[in-house]
Amino acid sequence: MISAVFVFNYKGEVLISRLFRPDVRRSVADLFRIHVITAPQIRSPVTVLGNVAFFHIKHENVYIVAVSAHSNTNVPLAFEFCNNLVKLGDKYFGKFDEDAIKNNFVLIYEILDEILDFGLPQVSDYESLKLYVTTESVRSENATAPGDASKVTIQATGATSWRRPDIKYRKNEVFIDVIEDVNLLMSTKGTVLNADVTGTVKVKAYLSGVPECKFGLNERLGEGAGAGAGGAGAPQGQYGAKRLVDIDDFQFHQCVKLGRFDPDRTISFIPPDGEFDLMKYRTTEGLTMPFMVHPVVTAISPTRLEYKVTVKAQFPQKYTATGVVIKIPTPPNTVTVQGLGAFAQGHGKAKYVASENCIVWKVPRIMGGAEMDLNAEAELAPSIDSNKKPWSRPPISMAFTVAMFTTSGLQVRFLKVFEKSGYQTVKWVRYHARAGNYQFRF
Repeated sequence: MISAVFVFNYKGEVLISRLFRPDVRRSVADLFRIHVITAPQIRSPVTVLGNVAFFHIKHENVYIVAVSAHSNTNVPLAFEFCNNLVKLGDKYFGKFDEDAIKNNFVLIYEILDEILDFGLPQVSDYESLKLYVTTESVRSENATAPGDASKVTIQATGATSWRRPDIKYRKNEVFIDVIEDVNLLMSTKGTVLNADVTGTVKVKAYLSGVPECKFGLNERLGEGAGAGAGGAGAPQGQYGAKRLVDIDDFQFHQCVKLGRFDPDRTISFIPPDGEFDLMKYRTTEGLTMPFMVHPVVTAISPTRLEYKVTVKAQFPQKYTATGVVIKIPTPPNTVTVQGLGAFAQGHGKAKYVASENCIVWKVPRIMGGAEMDLNAEAELAPSIDSNKKPWSRPPISMAFTVAMFTTSGLQVRFLKVFEKSGYQTVKWVRYHARAGNYQFRF
């Protein structure tokens, strides 16, 4: 149960203040400012001062704070509310920061009154809220006329609050994007210290009526299916071999019927209208890393370092990586870097960026299986301080995107749409693998 909501900027000024219950006063905002914002040693998102608990998150340049004086507060609910408020702000204003809050504070108060009732969170779904909490830039095409308020009530309180029953499209389409962020940390000896994939299945549903969808992936279906193993019914993988994928964690949209997922691992749902995240997942098994970097840095003399960096694309030739950026750190006392133009043909461009203390190597496109080399020499200024600590060598980092490829091997097996009118549905599927924290120590 949430007694009050505050939004502060980093100076401790109150931007939004809304009290929902009489058990706290406006003055509790001063407690949070004094004991949390001005106390840098406070790192916990939960702070209890007397009989008042503060639950806060940081976003952009503001603090979003839920306050409770109840002795048995549902802590996950408080944080879920704070995060949902940020998501609604992003949807309505494009960016939920101090400037957006100051320019839209009247609308924010209206949103708070809709999503909290006497401290109890209510409907926080954007598609439902935009039917009756609108601006000039946020107005639903299906916005309710003044005389049809009962339709809003039915949607907000019904079994499918995220969808209206009277949606109509001339062409019924579903777009599915499987987006994976690849995280890797490699040691100086070539040992994998950390490797995982966090993925999101995004759906854009432009469907008439109230359809029921069944969605299937080639994730591990049962106890007998090992990682990377495939049975007779396993789908064809991206490498030409049948495989199943082990998924460690799932997080589903509220529209998914979880009761049907456990028995046969089929995702059944009634989709919201428009774009939404159907599921998020994480996996650490059977990963094929898109790139490997082999750096060799040799000290030729106290004032010269030799760089030999090899980058190899490990994905199949039929795929192409775009937007590849490799940042190779240099010591803070680097004067110049020589030899960067010698490899330029077919290998992109590289330059030394003194403000970032690194060599930035950009390659517009890399085909699967390709290998590239960078050779350079860094000239260093002589060190005057004999007690100066040796260079810590930050890791090499990468950024990239590989279209129609998944590091985990996750594939969409099927998507079936059932609607009482029996219309035909056009379905589109895309895959994207992109770098998260992709680093190599040297």
